[in-house]
Formats: sequence, structure tokens, C-alpha cells
Amino acid sequence: MGKWKSLLFAATLSVATLTACTTPETTDDAAADGDEAAPTATAEGSLLSAIRDRGTLVCGVEGSIPGFSFVESDGSYSGLDVDVCRAVAAAVFETSEVDDLIEYRNLDSTERFTALAGGEVDMLSRNTTWTSSRDAAGGNGMEFAPTTFYDGQGMMVTTASGIQTLEDLEGRSVCVETGTTTELNLADRMRELGVNYNEVKFQDSDATYAAYAEGRCEAVTSDRSQLAARRTTLPSPDEHALLDVTMSKEPLGPVTMNNDSEWFDVVKWVTYGLVQAEEFGITQDSVQEALQSENPEIRRFLGVEGDLGSQLGLSNEFMVYAVEAVGNYGEVYERNIGGQLGIDRGLNMLWTDGGLMYSPPFR
Repeated sequence: MGKWKSLLFAATLSVATLTACTTPETTDDAAADGDEAAPTATAEGSLLSAIRDRGTLVCGVEGSIPGFSFVESDGSYSGLDVDVCRAVAAAVFETSEVDDLIEYRNLDSTERFTALAGGEVDMLSRNTTWTSSRDAAGGNGMEFAPTTFYDGQGMMVTTASGIQTLEDLEGRSVCVETGTTTELNLADRMRELGVNYNEVKFQDSDATYAAYAEGRCEAVTSDRSQLAARRTTLPSPDEHALLDVTMSKEPLGPVTMNNDSEWFDVVKWVTYGLVQAEEFGITQDSVQEALQSENPEIRRFLGVEGDLGSQLGLSNEFMVYAVEAVGNYGEVYERNIGGQLGIDRGLNMLWTDGGLMYSPPFR
């Protein structure tokens, strides 16, 4: 009888523990303000269902980087990262008209992960680098969808400074946004080179570049794409130059939280779908025509045949809506990065053209 009592006690304890683990938490701030907590994934269902019930996708972006996520003068958002949000919303809500179905939240580097973990946003689509510690359950516990921009860290200086190499930064000041891989990479590289520099930290990118523009530091470091974008916003862009140096690998892409495979799969496969659409030659203007294709791969991809969409909890035509909303990856890139910033695709070309953009099969 002693043995059975022990087993019964252990079983009861396990049930109690599981019950405690699945109880939704409410943040102190939300409780204090009397606000209703945003729907988040629970043991009863995926965030996908909560988003549909709410009727909007809440997408965390940066908001101040031209070409990636930028707030226009009329309050609208544009950029590659924004288009990823729009494609996901189109697939979820089964419409290409998504402007009223997305709520954008501008998040700086120190608040983005807290906002995602706390359910303030459904996903991040803002220059966030995929790293081991951010991905790991014992780290930030995030899920990284496919990379949408392969980048590397660079350094921008004024042409008047005469700085040509990282070694020329000996004893000089460098502006950097805190809470980023940029900050850590800079320290690693300068330590490796034996360069003593003065680090000037800021919490958000606007403050970082404002300080650089004011001459409070002689250089500023970030992803090369961000430096190129921010250079266009400086009073005299021609007076600033990027050094011919790449300090790191920076794979940037959308992010969701761990432990919600259904929602993560949606974000993942919509992102892959933009790449696959380009490989198939399906554009924003030609997607309706492509529905008549006799190619079995294209027919499965667009939901004419098979049930790939329903397996994800979406309409089988989910990629039709996504491509109608934003176009394929090449169109998204050219509209936001190539045409606006003049940055060559490089590693962001399709794998068939020597780049790294590659989608697993839709089958």
C-alpha cells in the first residue's frame, strides 16, 4: 500500500504542476493599467487562432530604417520588413488588402524581445540577427523564420576624418546601439585587433545616428544595410562613407516565440513562399494567370491542387493572397532595397543565381 500511495501522490503532484505551467500570466503593467491583456498562445490553442479572433496582426518593427521599416510622412509604413508582415497578414486573413489588418509597433533593440515574449506583438520583423543564444530555449527562447536579408556589420565615418581602417579608430569614439549584436561584435573585433576606442552607447537607433550627425562620435557602427539606409537621411550624405570592412555575419529575418509550432510554421512558410514565388517566376501581376499553369509544382504552391495550406491551418490559396499583397521576394527587394537604397542583392540573390535565397519544396 505504501508503494501505491507514493505513486498516487506523485501523479497528483504532476497534475498540479502541469496546471500551474499552463495558467496564462498577466503582466504587472497590464494589471495596473486595467488593460485587457493581448491574446497569446496557450495550451488551448495557437496564437494563429488568437490573431484571427482579434482581427489584426500586431507586428513589431524598427520604424526608422528606410528600405526596411520606415514610417512615411502620412503615417504609413514601408520597407522589406513591413512587406513580410503584410504577406503574413494576407495569408492569415485571406485577402491582399491588409493595410487595415496590421498594427505596427516600433520597438528599439532593448524592448523588442520583451515585447514579443510578453505578447505585446505577434511577431518581430525588424533587423534582428539570428544567433544561438537568441534561438535557444535556455536563452531568449525565440524561433527564427527564414532569413530575409543576409547582412554584415560595417562602420561609417565622415570623409573629413581621414579614417580608412578599423585600426585608424585608435583612441577615437564610436557610436553604437546597446543591446545588439553590433555592440558585442564591435568589442570582439577591436579586442582582436588590439584597438583601444571609446564606445558611446545609445538605447535606440535614432539617438545613435543623431549623436553621430552632431559629431559626438567619429564613427558609427551597425549592419551595413542600415548604415547605407541611414546615410541617406544625413544632412550631407556625400560627406560620409562606409569603410571597406565586414565585421560579422548578420542573418536578419522574422521572429516568433518558441512553443507555438502552428504559428511559427505560418510565418516560416509564407516567408519561404515569397522566395519560391520568385523562383517560379510568379509576380504580383502574374499570380492570377499562374493559377492556370499546368506545372504540378506551381499548382500545389498556389493551392489549385493538394492541401498544403490546410495543413498549415490556412487557406490552400494562402500564397496567392501573399503574392498579390506584396509580390515575390525579388519584387519586395527591388522596391525597397535595390531601387531605394541602391544595394546590390549579392548573397540575397536566389540560389540559382549564386545567392543564398533557397526555399525547401512546397509538396
